[in-house]
Amino acid sequence: MTASATTGATPPGLARRFAALLYEGVLLFGVVFFAGFLYSVLTRQQHALQGRVGLGIFIFIVLGLYFVGFWTRSGQTLAMKTWHLRVVDTAGRPLTAPRAVARYLASWLWFLPALVSTWALGLHGGGAIVGSLVAGMLAYLLIARLHPGRQFLHDTICGTRVITQHPQRP
Repeated sequence: MTASATTGATPPGLARRFAALLYEGVLLFGVVFFAGFLYSVLTRQQHALQGRVGLGIFIFIVLGLYFVGFWTRSGQTLAMKTWHLRVVDTAGRPLTAPRAVARYLASWLWFLPALVSTWALGLHGGGAIVGSLVAGMLAYLLIARLHPGRQFLHDTICGTRVITQHPQRP
């Protein structure tokens, strides 16, 4: 698809984008599980609390490779393909590797404020953390709802946008 064909594309609805996010989470469960297993085998981890920081960094890198790889190749992760979504730059072109890395890092704005606030307040209970994450994600959705192009904050920061990408019929 050419840049001119995607430049005027309307943004998909927030509900569809959020559904794709939830589906992405389901798919990433397998990626994270396999990455955790691989890490524990490679480091000969004997206890679940051993090497938590290293495991977190390893999973962060694996997730980055997953997203950057899909976004630079086709502009679509598996969940985005299912929900007919595609990420492009503001001119409608595929993402470059540096822009995809920036988008991956900025996309942590979905979760980072909630996690930092629970840490700063000293909240350790699962209910407090989940409640904070839900409230933070709802606030993030509200910010996108107020944006004239219905784009998320990380897309605005990185000069990217998500568009509807229906499969081409033969």
